[in-house]
Amino acid sequence: MSGPQCCENPPALSSSSGNGSVLEVGGLKTYVSGSSNSKQAILLISDIFGYEAPNLRNLADKVAAAGYYVVVPDFLYGDPYNPENTEKPLPVWLQSHGTDKGFDDAKEVIAALKAKGISAIGAAGFCWGAKVVVQLTKSDNIQAAVLLHPSFVSVDDFKEVKASIAILGAEIDKMSPPELVKQFEEILSSKPEVDCFVKIYPGVAHGWTVRYDVEDKKAVQSAEEAHQDMLDWFTKHVK
Repeated sequence: MSGPQCCENPPALSSSSGNGSVLEVGGLKTYVSGSSNSKQAILLISDIFGYEAPNLRNLADKVAAAGYYVVVPDFLYGDPYNPENTEKPLPVWLQSHGTDKGFDDAKEVIAALKAKGISAIGAAGFCWGAKVVVQLTKSDNIQAAVLLHPSFVSVDDFKEVKASIAILGAEIDKMSPPELVKQFEEILSSKPEVDCFVKIYPGVAHGWTVRYDVEDKKAVQSAEEAHQDMLDWFTKHVK
């Protein structure tokens, strides 16, 4: 399931990145951005590199600027994947950072958001986080979902989806290649009660929406196109 694409372009993590602050939400340390008075929240679930990735936090700030209360919890408990740690290669690291645990934790975060008066919630998952988000769509946890270059997601996952869902896939992706994403789309298209949006972005590789070089104009442009599509989806279904 896990390939080297999941590990490419690791970000330089920074606990001080972003304009928001770190609070506790649902028992987890969480990067929070936006007005706490907003009644709409967006939950961002990171890839294996965790919630201190600067590009992810900057995206959280961008989403918050659109009027949402944005939360990026540390589902990895301060132990993001480190490619330089030879004692913990990805298969070993994944054993102690399963998406099932992420799903349980996400439900706690959502309960905490609802307890503070949030009335509508959208969730976006990147790579590892996409599996957690698709699990959330199978009940009434969230109003809308976006999966960005998903990992570990199976065709069967989409048979139970209830929430509106968008899948943003990369043309160059061994984890969820375009032909697999098309299978996801076929299942979703057979469910008239579920609004769906599926898009394959040309010339980009797995991880392109959060693990891009900020000095590379073309990479930034491709990432920002996906960010806008994600925001448009939340505007349609969460606002």
